[in-house]
Amino acid sequence: MEFNEIRNIAINEWDSLNSDDNTWIRVGYGASGQASGAQEIFDIFNKRSLSMKNVTTTLVGSMGLSYAEPLIDIKDSSGIRIFYNNVNPSIAEEIFNSHIKNNTPLLKYIFGQIVPKGKNPVQGIIELDKSEPLKFTKQIATKNFGNISPTKINHYVANGGYEALNRALDELDPDKTLNQVKDSGLRGRGGAAFSTGIKWSFLAGNNSNVKYILCNCEEGDPGAFNDKGILENDPHMLLEGLILAGYATGASNGHIFIRDGHEIPIENSRKAIDQAYELNLLGENILGTGFNYDVEVSLTGDSYVAGEETALMEAIEGKRSMPRFKPPFPAVYGLWGKPSNINNVKTLSYVPYIIKEGNEEYKKVGSESSSGTAIVCLSGHIKRPGMYEIEMGMTINDLLKNIGGGSSTENEIKLLQTGGPLGGVLGKEDFDVKIDFDEMSKAGAILGSGGIIVADTTTDVVDLIRTLVAFNQFESCGKCFPCRLGNTHMLDILNRICNSKPNENDMDVIKKIGNSMKTGSLCGHGQLGYSPIASAIKYFKEEFDLALSANHPVDSDIEEMILPTRTRP
Repeated sequence: MEFNEIRNIAINEWDSLNSDDNTWIRVGYGASGQASGAQEIFDIFNKRSLSMKNVTTTLVGSMGLSYAEPLIDIKDSSGIRIFYNNVNPSIAEEIFNSHIKNNTPLLKYIFGQIVPKGKNPVQGIIELDKSEPLKFTKQIATKNFGNISPTKINHYVANGGYEALNRALDELDPDKTLNQVKDSGLRGRGGAAFSTGIKWSFLAGNNSNVKYILCNCEEGDPGAFNDKGILENDPHMLLEGLILAGYATGASNGHIFIRDGHEIPIENSRKAIDQAYELNLLGENILGTGFNYDVEVSLTGDSYVAGEETALMEAIEGKRSMPRFKPPFPAVYGLWGKPSNINNVKTLSYVPYIIKEGNEEYKKVGSESSSGTAIVCLSGHIKRPGMYEIEMGMTINDLLKNIGGGSSTENEIKLLQTGGPLGGVLGKEDFDVKIDFDEMSKAGAILGSGGIIVADTTTDVVDLIRTLVAFNQFESCGKCFPCRLGNTHMLDILNRICNSKPNENDMDVIKKIGNSMKTGSLCGHGQLGYSPIASAIKYFKEEFDLALSANHPVDSDIEEMILPTRTRP
């Protein structure tokens, strides 16, 4: 089947759903929707609609507005999409009886509306794209969130999906495809922020017949859920990027690597792969072009270190998730000893836009050193927790105020914990810093995978840092002793401090341990182990000094954190 035929079938199905003759009820799902009861709401609408003609109920992805879930989107004969937020079963029944049966929207529950061109908006209801926080977002990788069903490939294709792949195969050769990515300035979104195009070129230059592209969705960072969010809401966006990466580098196989137990991302990814095979978007002779490429899902156990690129390969091979020594680097000796390249979910999800629209269009978005957008996850003491795609260059203050809505408590925001447990904290004196890889690094914090945990003035910094170090100590794979023992020793010292039993030189000892970990550890887990402590001291030294005075026990429900190292070599 040619791509034009695939696209026409998909558009016909999409147009039928959106016709004036059909009422379409979309219920937002994903992890946040599931946790807030979206399945029960879907069941209510679906059961009631079975007795009515021309009413379709569909589970779609989440819009990222975790605070508004369950979120219901109803498109009726007017063509306007009406959204209801925080719907419970009784409200769902009211909405069905009024809006679906009697064509009368319930104004008191309405969250917003999306008005197509040529349609008149419902008076008194704000348009969703003009409301906070959505008017401050910039959607590229998340453009389909809440609009399409993640389990229906035709929804994705009807909204421009796989057009980038078709263009690459039809108009561009692998070198031109790779150069589009290189010239776009796309940098890795997994934390290191290395040039994606340059990274791909390392693999493209290897002439092996078997080469692997590995997509890393281990995502064990507390506070980060955007990688799995993409697989929950639009897995075909990631899959198309993964196929394009294989084409650009001459790879033969792709793996989507997901932590076991996260069922929605796993099921959606497997279903997307199966659907792509059915339409000859994967497999042999893709779209009749002679390009062969296979993709599968690989699972890891409960291991934070499995997110490190060489530990990831060990896990896929069925071994314990522990980092390898480098060199050799993965582009030379990777999975099963074959050349490999590892990319983050978000990184690959930008590629279809770059190939479809061109690298210059992508470079128009973002800052000078960090093109494109960032997908950030807000949680903690914030009014509007959720997952948001914003333009690189937005300041932290604007993110907290315009996107997050400010503190969710009566207290001011005191600090942010960014970049995962190996990242750092950011004090309010640096909230004017831009969300940009380089700007945040200069401030002593990292964007990392995009998790931002907000803490108000009731948060005890010393206890927060102890919690982060306890997590890092527990998650150490144990392979190298600087990380294994270093994290344990730092936690022991922090436990003493938090229990008013400090030694006067404790912080000097922690710094020495941290420096030893930085120079002697095999991977970033140990190398960055001191980072949260260093950044906390930068902004909140007086709190550490007070804790070291032995007159200020830390207010914590946990008297002592002594966690066994996860594994021993």
